[in-house]
Amino acid sequence: MSTEPSLALFEQHRRRLFGIAYGMLGSVADAEDVVQDAYLRWAGVDVSSVDSPAAYLTTITTRLAIDELRSARRRREEYTGPWLPEPLVTEMDPDPADVVAEAEQLSLAMLTAFERLTPVERAVLLLREVFDLDYSEIADIVDKSPANTRQIGVRARERAGDASRRRWHATSDDHRLMSAYLAAASAGDVERVAEVFSQDVVLWADGGGKARAARKPLFGAERVARHLVGVAPQAPAGTEVSLVRVNGDPAIMAVHDGRCIALVAFEVAQGKVIGVRAILNPDKLAGVSEGD
Repeated sequence: MSTEPSLALFEQHRRRLFGIAYGMLGSVADAEDVVQDAYLRWAGVDVSSVDSPAAYLTTITTRLAIDELRSARRRREEYTGPWLPEPLVTEMDPDPADVVAEAEQLSLAMLTAFERLTPVERAVLLLREVFDLDYSEIADIVDKSPANTRQIGVRARERAGDASRRRWHATSDDHRLMSAYLAAASAGDVERVAEVFSQDVVLWADGGGKARAARKPLFGAERVARHLVGVAPQAPAGTEVSLVRVNGDPAIMAVHDGRCIALVAFEVAQGKVIGVRAILNPDKLAGVSEGD
């Protein structure tokens, strides 16, 4: 049997399958591996016998991701400092005609909140809140009854807190806040930097033991501002800074000698920055460097 029709059909769903795997794992490399494994399984199937390729592929990918997440959780228990998902970087102002992939709508805040859930809870909440599947469809995927699946979804939503799907859109606040932050930070003005933040802002820094980073979250506008202003001069001479988006959030990317050395994403709500997530682990930035 020729694999060409099978491959063509799979490619129609690849971006969505990657979004599911990435939403489950928070890792670009692991998500790509899961999608590849899903294809290998799909390649051995008689396509004419499959009533709904989309449902079939979603089921395969989700179940593979659940298995992978169970082993990834054990690795993350030994991680040094706060763990943040691998970033998906896009332009600050993409073409409005472009359709932002579902994976890029998964904010770092949402993916981090998903870490509180069991693998099955995460799958149910992700498929329901992000991919808009009915509970009856999700029940078949996770091999539960529809009633049980709905209960799992309610419990997962409570545990994840305010982790809901967000429709990506640029706002004037993003540009205003980033411009104000960069001007104040470059001047070393802690007070002006603090004005960009909400009073209860939180900063998480992911160095993974491979880059200097705060090993515990920092709380409060003044403390976060002092920290960010203090670490800025540590960047190597010649570092170039640009505005990008990380999983939809406005962010600052620092590049030195063609290599991304830091991504700092700002979670914005009601005109203030409420969360700062700094990704410094070179392993998580390698894909960004390769893509530039």
